Amino acid sequence: MDNDFCIVRRCLIPADAFILCGCLRAAGLAATVMDDQMQAAFFQAALIGGARVMVPADELAQALEILAAFERGELALGDDDDVGEGARVYEFTPRK
Repeated sequence: MDNDFCIVRRCLIPADAFILCGCLRAAGLAATVMDDQMQAAFFQAALIGGARVMVPADELAQALEILAAFERGELALGDDDDVGEGARVYEFTPRK
């Protein structure tokens, strides 16, 4: 079952899910956001369970490590960090 996806995190605010998904993708994981359309039904988000950030099952362990680093603030840029105009913060190589 090569197509099995696992939930990394549920987010009541879809923007939060997309930020986390971006961090996972920047690390080279095949992350995706599901159920993000519930933005229109924000008050029902808790019933729906929020937007799901998902990765393939074989990438779950790495995704959880990245999530932990994200929650510790290790992926945050400082206020005085100069990333340059148009600079890429992370090296990202798409999978083929």
